[in-house]
Formats: sequence, structure tokens, C-alpha cells
Amino acid sequence: MNDYVPLKLYFNEELACRLAALIAHHYKDFATESFISRVAAGVGGKELKSRVEVITDELNKHLPMDYPEAANILLKILGPENDTEDGMFTKGYFLMPVAKFVEKFGLDHFDLSMKALYEITKRHTSEYAIRPYLHLDIDSCLEYFKKWTGDANPHVRRLVSEGTRPRLPWAKRIEPLKKDPVNNLCLLQHMMNDPSPYVRKSVANHINDLSKDFPSTVTAWLEACLQKPDNINTKVVKQGLRTLIKTENTEAQRLFMLLS
Repeated sequence: MNDYVPLKLYFNEELACRLAALIAHHYKDFATESFISRVAAGVGGKELKSRVEVITDELNKHLPMDYPEAANILLKILGPENDTEDGMFTKGYFLMPVAKFVEKFGLDHFDLSMKALYEITKRHTSEYAIRPYLHLDIDSCLEYFKKWTGDANPHVRRLVSEGTRPRLPWAKRIEPLKKDPVNNLCLLQHMMNDPSPYVRKSVANHINDLSKDFPSTVTAWLEACLQKPDNINTKVVKQGLRTLIKTENTEAQRLFMLLS
């Protein structure tokens, strides 16, 4: 018997009830019954992203019109941080509409929204929600990212890598930071030897993404990294080169041999 339940069905009336109960505890004027009934009516027959969008839009209609007030209410319902390196896509799914709310409605309040995404990513993920902020103000994002590469929380460090990945799964492709892959690589260099395997895996995947479009830039950067072996992780480099190795890129093969 197949017990598989499509993820999209999680975003339903039951989730609306859960969110409403959490919000009403901090916002007494929340129209609980209206929110639940409108979500229940709106999600039927829709796919995952559309269901999340329905819940997000109903949050916007039922929370205060003032974004800072609404965002601060939502920040109060996030719950405890995820203290493991897994579970963000199982335990934290209820926060997907909250991240979408910040993504969709918070662009006019950059710093507050970045604070919200910072907190959300400790429980779920902000890797998709942060991408419009890159288009809005990439310089300010980079200032945050530089600080976050040294954050104590691995989910925050991972956000720097995943949120800027050019080929992040489920997301639209984006150009390298400031249209120069070296900007991405400079951020990743700070996390090449990250203590978290979860973060290092993201770094390797990001390098692999870049290598598909900028093979010579990536191999030249890795060549320079090899001159400072204390700052490089052999496994991360090999994983980052995997596509170039498959396509028999000469420089990638040479680097791979040096690391073997």
C-alpha cells in the first residue's frame, strides 16, 4: 500500500487553522474564521506553489496593513530554532507562507525583511524568499552575506550559499552576483572549510552550478585556492568539479588529479 501524500496537500484548511491559532495569540483582532474559510476555499484544485500563494495572500488580507506591524506579528509565531542540520523541509513547512509573505510584501522594508529572513531560515529556509532582495539591492545583500558567512548558526551560513546559487532547484536561474562569478566564489571561500557538512554540501553544489557557465573562472579560482591548502576542502572541491569532470574538462581533470 502506498502511503505517500503529496506535499501540496499539507497546505490546506488544517494548516490555516494552525497558523490562525498562532497568530491570534499575538494579534487579537485576527479574523480567524474568515482566514480559515478563505484558505479552504482557495486552495482546492491548486498545486503546491499556488496553495502557498493563496495562504500568503490571505495572511496579507487578514494581518494589519502596515507591513512592519504584520511582519513583527509573524516573527512571534516562528517557534524554536531548528537545532539540527535536517528537518528544515519537514518540521518547518508551516513557515513557507511566512517566508513567501516577506518575499512578496516586504521589499519596501529592506532591513526589517532581512532580519525576518534571517530568523525564518533558522527554522525553515529563506533561500527562495531572499532572491528578490538580490535584485532590489545587491550591495546591501552582500553586506549581510559577509556577516552571515561567520554566523554561529549553520542554517544562516547555508543561506548565503543557497540563496545566491545561480541554478537553485525549484527557483528561477539568476546571474552571478554583480554579473561576476568571482563575487560568488569569494563568499563561498569563507565556507569552504565550514564545520557543518550541511553547509559544505551547499558550497560544493554552488561551485558546480557556476562551473556549468563559467568553467575557466571556476578552475582558475580553485587553482588559486590550492596555493593555500589550509583554506580548501578536498571533498568540496571534487564535488564542485563533478560536472566538469563528466564533460572531460582538461583543467578540472588536472585539478582533480592534484587532489587525489
